[in-house]
Amino acid sequence: MRRSFPLTYRIQSVRERNKYLSYVSLLLSTQDNTFHQKNEKTFTCSIKDTMKALYCQQNSAGEEIAFVFQERENLPVTRDNDVKIQVKACALSWTDIKLLSELKMKKEFLPVGREIAGVVLEVGSKVSFFQPDDEVVGILPLDSEESGLCEVALVHEHYLVHKPEKVPWVEAAGTIRDGLRAYTALHYLSHVSPGKTVLVMDGASVGTRQPLIARVIDVSNGKIDVAESCLEETGGLGVDIVLDAGVRLYSKEDESTLKPQLLPHKHDIITLLSVGGHWVTTEKNLQLDPPDSHCLFLKGATVSFLNDEVWNLSNVQQGKYLCILEDVMEKLSNSIFRPQLDEPVPLYEAKVSMEIVQKNQARKRQVIQF
Repeated sequence: MRRSFPLTYRIQSVRERNKYLSYVSLLLSTQDNTFHQKNEKTFTCSIKDTMKALYCQQNSAGEEIAFVFQERENLPVTRDNDVKIQVKACALSWTDIKLLSELKMKKEFLPVGREIAGVVLEVGSKVSFFQPDDEVVGILPLDSEESGLCEVALVHEHYLVHKPEKVPWVEAAGTIRDGLRAYTALHYLSHVSPGKTVLVMDGASVGTRQPLIARVIDVSNGKIDVAESCLEETGGLGVDIVLDAGVRLYSKEDESTLKPQLLPHKHDIITLLSVGGHWVTTEKNLQLDPPDSHCLFLKGATVSFLNDEVWNLSNVQQGKYLCILEDVMEKLSNSIFRPQLDEPVPLYEAKVSMEIVQKNQARKRQVIQF
C-alpha cells in the first residue's frame, strides 16, 4: 500500500528546457548519445549504449584520492526487488575510505553519490511499494555498486521512500542524510524529550536545523569557555544532551597540528554534562582516561557514537530505518526541517564539487541537479 504525506511545502517550478541543459556539456563527449532539438525551448535526449558515472579511485594506501568519470554500460535487467530510477538530484557526502576498508568493502573504483531523488522508471516483479512514475528518495547502501551521480540507477526497494510531491528534488536529496543523522543522534541515541537542554557544538554534526536550541554561544574567537558558559546558562545544572562534531583529546600543546583548536576538549564536555546526561560524539578515536570514566560514572552519564551507517549494516533495523526516512520527508514538506544547501550544480561539475567535499571545504551541503 502506498504511503502518503502531507503536502504543504511551496513548489519551485523549473522550465523544461533547463532540465536538460546540465546534460549537454557532459554527454556531448559520448559518441553513442544523440540529441534532437525539437524547438527553442525543449530538448530530448536518448542514451543508446553508455552513460557516465562518477567514481572514487585510490590505487594504494596513502595515495591521494581521485574522482573520475567512468563509462558504464546500460543497467542490467531489473531484478525482482529492484527499482530503476531516473536520478533528478544527488547530494554529495564525504567518502570514508578507512571505514570501507575496515568493512572489507573497498575496491579500486568506489561509487560516489549515495543520497538520491528521482522518478521510478521500472520496478521488479516483487516490488510492492512503488510503481512507475512514483517520485522517490533514498540513500544507497555502503556496498552499493551503483553511483548516484549517473542518470539512471538500480536500487533495492528497501532503501527508498516516497518523496512528497511538492518537495523539490534538490531539497529531498540534500536533506535525507542530515535528517537521518539528526534522528539517530537526538531520538535513538539521546532520547530527546520536552524540557531537555541540548547543546550542538557544531550545526553540521546533525546537518538539518531543528527548533531545539534557544541560544547560540559564539566560541569562534577562542575567548569563550564552553563549559563555563553552559553551566552559567543552566544555573550550574549542566546540559542534558551534547552533540559534538569532534573533540580534542589532548592539550593544545600536544595537539596543535592535529585538530582545529576551536573543537572542545573532552574534559569540557564531561564537565558541562548534567546528571544523567547523554554525550553523542562523532569522534571515532575517542579515548577516556580513568578519571574521565569516573566522572561520567558519578554523573550517571552515557557516551554514544554517532554513525548513521549502522542502519544498513543489519536487516533487523530495516523497518525502523524506513520509518525514519519517511518522517524526515514529512517534516521537510512541513518546513520543520530547513536544510542548509548550496546552489545546485550540474553533473559535469560534480568532480570538482566532490573534491571540495572530500577536503571538508564545503560550508553547505552540495547537491548535483540533473
